[in-house]
Amino acid sequence: MALLLLARLRAQRLCEYDALRAYVRKAVIGGDVLFLPSLNFLYLLGLIEYHPKTDAIEYVGQNEAV
Repeated sequence: MALLLLARLRAQRLCEYDALRAYVRKAVIGGDVLFLPSLNFLYLLGLIEYHPKTDAIEYVGQNEAV
């Protein structure tokens, strides 16, 4: 699931939370269960950032996270 999210975010760079969740629901049966743990994993690796004002997730890459 994390690989699927990462590929989508690398392609689009910025994706709304709801749109990303809808993508996961269509791509994987039972994707809701693994969605949040996968987002948390990518965040802990420093690959994504969450923007609460726009409710969007941005791919920042390995060396760009602060």
